[in-house]
Amino acid sequence: MTDIPDVSPRTPWEQPPAQGEAIEVADGVLWMRQPLPMKLDHVNIYALDDGDGWTVIDTGFNTRKSRAIWDSLMAGPLKGKPVTRVVGTHHHPDHIGLAGWFQSQHGAELVTTRTAWLFARMLTLDVQETWPEETLAYYRSAGMDTAFYDKRASDRPFNFADTVYPMPLGFTRIRQGDAIRMGGRDWDVHVGNGHAPEHATFWSRDDNLVITGDQILSTISPNIGVYATEPMADPLGEWLEACERLSKLARPDHLALGGHKLPFTRLPLRMQQLIGNHHGALERLMDHLSVPQTAADCFAPLFKRTIGEGEYGLALVEAVAHVNHLYHTGQVDRWKREDGAWLYQRKG
Repeated sequence: MTDIPDVSPRTPWEQPPAQGEAIEVADGVLWMRQPLPMKLDHVNIYALDDGDGWTVIDTGFNTRKSRAIWDSLMAGPLKGKPVTRVVGTHHHPDHIGLAGWFQSQHGAELVTTRTAWLFARMLTLDVQETWPEETLAYYRSAGMDTAFYDKRASDRPFNFADTVYPMPLGFTRIRQGDAIRMGGRDWDVHVGNGHAPEHATFWSRDDNLVITGDQILSTISPNIGVYATEPMADPLGEWLEACERLSKLARPDHLALGGHKLPFTRLPLRMQQLIGNHHGALERLMDHLSVPQTAADCFAPLFKRTIGEGEYGLALVEAVAHVNHLYHTGQVDRWKREDGAWLYQRKG
C-alpha cells in the first residue's frame, strides 16, 4: 500500500482566537476575530505593532457588539495603545464596516485602494427602502427561483449602511506596486480582483507573511459574483488573472493571513487548487449547457451540493459570474426568454 502524500494547505493553529482575545502569529502581528451574523460567522482582523500605535487590517461589521469587542481588544491585547491607522483590504462590509468609526472616534487614518473607498462610500450613501427596478430585473434575468424572488422583493433591501459606519471624507490611497511600512516590516502592495474590485494584498519583504484578505482563502473559495451594478461584468476572468499573477509571488513557506478561516502555509499549492477548482467548474458547466439553461439552473454542476435558502443569493451571483465568463470568452450563446431570463447554451 502506497502512502499518499498530504498536499493540503497546513495551518499552525487548530483553533482561532477566542472573542476579545488575540493570537500572536509573528513578532508584533496579532490575529483577532469579529463575529458575523451569517453562515460564515466570523471575519479575521489583524493588528500590527507600529511602536507608538497599531495598524489594524480590516474591522468587522458596524454593530454595537462589534464596537464593544473592539473596546475590549484595545484595552486588552492592544495594551491601550491607539489604533492610528486602518487598512481596508476591500470594500465589503465585514472588512470596512468600522473604518469610519476608527476615523471619526479614534482619529485613525484610513488606507485602502481608490476603488474600495469609492465603492464603500458610495454604497453607504445609497440607502433604499424598496428594491430598485434594476436589481429586480437583474434577478429575473438570472432566472431566480420564483418563490425566492417573491420573498426577496417583498422584504426591505439590505443596505450597506445597515452594517457600515458613516465614512468621512478623506483616505490614503494605495495601488499596485506601492510599498507600505506596517508592524516593523516593509510590505509590497499587489492588487487582486474578482471577489472585489481593486482588492489589496500585502507581501512582506522582511519575512514570510502575506496578508491575503479574501483574495486567497484556506479552505473555502472566495465568492465571485455579478451584481446589478454591473450585470455584464466578468469577475471570474479578473479573479483568474489576478490569482495567476499573484501565484508567481507565492512561496511554500509563506504564512498567509486570510480574511476568513485559519492562517495557512503552502500558498502556491492553495492558489493552484483554487484556480483549478474554477476551471473544473467551467468544464462541468460547459457539459451542462449542452441544452439551454438560466444561471439559476447551473447550481448543480458548479457547486455539486444542494444550495439552501441562506446560500441562494451568493450562489446565484456566482452562477452568473461563470456563465458571463463563458459568454465573454465566446464559448456560449445567450438569448432572452419571454420572462426576461437569459438562457445560455454551449456553441457547436
